[in-house]
Amino acid sequence: MKRTGPVTGVDLFSGCGGISAGLVHAGFEMVAGLDCWSDALKTYSKNFPNSKAIEADVAALEPREFMRAVSLRKGELFLLAGGPPCQGFSKNVPRSKRYLEDPRNLLVNSFLDYAEALRPHVVLMENVAEFKNGFDQAYTEEIEDRLGGLGYSVAHAVLAAHEYGVPQRRRRAFFIATRSGIKQPFPLPTHGDPAKAPSLFPVSPFVSVWDAIGDLPSLRHGESYENRPYSVSAFSAFQLRARQSSDVIVNHVARKLQSTQFDRLASILPGQGIKHLPDHLRPKGGYSGAYGRLTKEMVAPTITRWVFHPGSGRYGHPVDIRTITMREAARLQGFFDDFTFVGTYISQAHQIGNAVPPMLAQAIGEHLRREIAV
Repeated sequence: MKRTGPVTGVDLFSGCGGISAGLVHAGFEMVAGLDCWSDALKTYSKNFPNSKAIEADVAALEPREFMRAVSLRKGELFLLAGGPPCQGFSKNVPRSKRYLEDPRNLLVNSFLDYAEALRPHVVLMENVAEFKNGFDQAYTEEIEDRLGGLGYSVAHAVLAAHEYGVPQRRRRAFFIATRSGIKQPFPLPTHGDPAKAPSLFPVSPFVSVWDAIGDLPSLRHGESYENRPYSVSAFSAFQLRARQSSDVIVNHVARKLQSTQFDRLASILPGQGIKHLPDHLRPKGGYSGAYGRLTKEMVAPTITRWVFHPGSGRYGHPVDIRTITMREAARLQGFFDDFTFVGTYISQAHQIGNAVPPMLAQAIGEHLRREIAV
């Protein structure tokens, strides 16, 4: 039976709004985004003017108080989404310093408290891939027990963003809980290596770095191209999609590099990195991908919150001698060009790197609407 009325959503731990952006593209009406991160909430407010941006600590704001603030009653909301902070599970944290009761992990329970109070039709939770199996699946079992006890059917999976059209290799854990249950909780991949795909399930090729950002203006480090029209025609389906609701380019600023940083990037070719630097420019230590340059043909590695710094990953432009701009980083994260980021350059980098790829959230949202007939 088809649901009547708006398909509503709430985004807890919303950050700048990666999940919200995807859900809006999937036809959802976002009621509110909630986060304690001021800069990210300013970006959220700018991009979702019809959604209430609430700056608060989820653990401190009682669900009932939140429901009064956004005029929601129990059982009225269609989808509750959120990605509780997950640093305690991150593989960037040494294993010896990860522990089950890390306060950063306990926010999962706050998210579940909201699910219990709101009783939405669907619960969607996102986290790092390690979350699903970490600590002998202790949190997976907690989520299954609590939501199962409320009458939800719970499914979980690790999805790869590049298999859904995002030009970036990023694996994330997702939990979907529904009141009625659905046979196929997660969408099938839409992108892959066509040569390896079964004939019954044709896929589009993975989206490459250049298919994602190749139409954006070339810049020297320290230059910007802001609030100006596109200077090159789109030449890929991804670019057409990214530009469809935008007339100008924003957030396309090439950060000024220190002289040593510039010399390092200038001394290597696309696809090379720290191990290819000449001896006099090679730092004493660093990540294996540090000072790496992207290639046109590759799918980008994970875009992290440190995307602004050349020593923190493979963030060198494949043609220009510079790091990628925040608009280019946003494209690789699956944000379209009508999404504007506010705050300092570093704050924008943190917002983009911490976000859920909107195109992945959109694929999930569209799939849920088809499966539940809304």
